[in-house]
Amino acid sequence: MKSFDVCVIGSGPGGYVAAIRAGQLGFKTAVIEREKLGGVCLNVGCIPSKAMISAAHFLHRMNHDAETMGFSFKGDVSLDAKKLQSWKQSVCDRMSGGVQQLLKGNSVEVIAGDATFVDSKTLSVKASTGTEKVTAKNFIIATGSRPIEIPGFKFDEKDVMSSTGALALESIPKSIAVIGGGYIGLEIGGYLNKLGAEVHVLEAQDALLKGVADPEVVQVVARKLKKEGVNVHLKAMAKSFSKKGKTLELTAQVEGAEKKFTVEKILVTVGRKPNSDEMNLKQIGLQIDERGFIKTNEQRRTNLPHIFAIGDIAGQPMLAHKASYEGVMVAEVLAGQNRVYDAKTVPAVIFTHPEIASAGWTEEECKAKGYTNLKVGKFPFAANGKAVSLMETDGFVKMIADAKTDILLGVHIVGPEASNLISEAVLAIEMGARLQDIALSIHPHPTLGETMMEAAEATLGHAIHIIQKPLTSARPQPQAKA
Repeated sequence: MKSFDVCVIGSGPGGYVAAIRAGQLGFKTAVIEREKLGGVCLNVGCIPSKAMISAAHFLHRMNHDAETMGFSFKGDVSLDAKKLQSWKQSVCDRMSGGVQQLLKGNSVEVIAGDATFVDSKTLSVKASTGTEKVTAKNFIIATGSRPIEIPGFKFDEKDVMSSTGALALESIPKSIAVIGGGYIGLEIGGYLNKLGAEVHVLEAQDALLKGVADPEVVQVVARKLKKEGVNVHLKAMAKSFSKKGKTLELTAQVEGAEKKFTVEKILVTVGRKPNSDEMNLKQIGLQIDERGFIKTNEQRRTNLPHIFAIGDIAGQPMLAHKASYEGVMVAEVLAGQNRVYDAKTVPAVIFTHPEIASAGWTEEECKAKGYTNLKVGKFPFAANGKAVSLMETDGFVKMIADAKTDILLGVHIVGPEASNLISEAVLAIEMGARLQDIALSIHPHPTLGETMMEAAEATLGHAIHIIQKPLTSARPQPQAKA
């Protein structure tokens, strides 16, 4: 039997970060992983999908932008899908190997196996070499989530795939139906379209990314998808499918009428659910809510005081960076530091083309929270020199502020490098910054980052590089005579 101060179960972006910080703080720490270090994110999620998106965008630019810039090629650019998979895997392996080195460098013991609670203070870890018992003073559960299946579409990762199967394709299908127009479906469907697949997206709602991103932002991506040949079907419910030789015939209800799609593959991306039905969590008395998330307080402590839960299994938003934040926080709580989960905003990024990124609230959310008097401004990438030079001019930066105080409440970006630009907005919102703080901060030229400064100026009513009707409050006011 092995004993530790801290035992982390799961080595995803929440778990491995928690283990590293615990090791740095001097705790005797172990991390248990049943698959690969780095979890879903590094191996079958965030990292491989971004590698594939990067490759697809590279190919797309060669085929569509290179000639405009003056480059020409003899013959078509061909794709070796197996070699692409090999490169993608090398990216994942490099990241996973880096995690292994970081854990080792911080004296964290890695235990390979599938963990189950025997009681609230003991784990049974089953591995290929046998079973061992592990005890700890404190446990951090970071076992994440998995894709949701829908009736009639059981995953076999060949015909009907989850995101895991789609990211492992060694040949690009001629056609694919993507069930679910959320961020995972649009990311994977988008890059497969660029790699040559005919893509049909079936979304049950009347709009893509409904409730996930600012509606104005989504419109830009929807138009781009249409322009690039992605077939989006709204108010579409997938009902069943049958195999017809080498193809699949999918039956769906689209706006109330039955419609059939003949495709080579089906990808189901309707969301993810927490892995709280594993490890005997209920049996040891852990409280789990009706959605399957482990109940925690503001320090991510469960109803059993020595057990914490972080990441996807601890509730929304189910994002890697939120899990990492919680991992550091819990380790520091265990060290006696006064930490609670008090982030004002958790940024969200969707790696569509163009990218979407947001921090803070939408206009609708601002009004729901009592901010009825708002300043809202936008600055388009088409007016930014760097974006023009990149031939990436779709989209804009949108800022929302309280009209009474000019305090920034939300930033929504759709355009090139939105994923990188949003960090400035996160810092501004966390600091309680006003529009003037961004507008009066000198931004380097020529950069995409200038759009943040210009959007702040536009929201104040005096943008330089777009023509806008001046706001009354933006005009200098005459001084009263003595």
